[in-house]
Amino acid sequence: MRALTPARVGLGRSGAGLPTEALLGFTLDHARARDAVHAAFDTENLIAALGVLGLDPVQVASRAPNRRDYLRRPDLGRMCDADSQRLLAGRARGPCDLVLVIADGLSPAAVNLHAAGVTRELLPLLAQAGIVPGHVVIASGARVALGDEIGALLKARMVAVLIGERPGLSAPDSLGAYLTYDPKVGRSDAERNCVSNIHSSGLSSAEAAFKIAWLIREALTRRTTGVALKDESGEALVSRLAKPV
Repeated sequence: MRALTPARVGLGRSGAGLPTEALLGFTLDHARARDAVHAAFDTENLIAALGVLGLDPVQVASRAPNRRDYLRRPDLGRMCDADSQRLLAGRARGPCDLVLVIADGLSPAAVNLHAAGVTRELLPLLAQAGIVPGHVVIASGARVALGDEIGALLKARMVAVLIGERPGLSAPDSLGAYLTYDPKVGRSDAERNCVSNIHSSGLSSAEAAFKIAWLIREALTRRTTGVALKDESGEALVSRLAKPV
């Protein structure tokens, strides 16, 4: 069982406690999770990687002035600061189908590692459906709900937020994608779809991009996300992955 999962099973015992090896492993994974939360958001390399894909992202920030306040005040991470609001409002040229937001979230390390790869896989799938992101935004100090305000300011029918998820003891670098139709301030989590667990031991970039593209296409067609939209991409994904390269 231990060979099949990174979960902590079959750890054994040493008296009334854990064996030294298991205790040291727990301590190491806990340290990795803490490091992921406090990692620097490498926006410079992210912008360069997105530029190779033909994207010209704009950078914004939440109202959290630093990482300490971001962690203690989740509400500040859900609102754009005044400069970002003005910047986005000035870029809103008219309604668009989709805004892609790439945000640091609770694991900048996950975004640094996986966001560009997921985006690279996602763009051609969206293009096949006739969907082109109207804007690409890089957001610092962000919570998921920041995408609602960004999407509303840019007059988007839909927003997709790629964001670092809360680090776990077996996955400190997990990326999530949150999809919201008709974004506006005050949307609840029940009104979003989520594709989570995107990392080297979870969903691959290709698998995640396929699910995200399927949900975006269906959301724009059905005009809804959240509990009203179920992810039924499984069979199509299996067929796609089974095709010889």
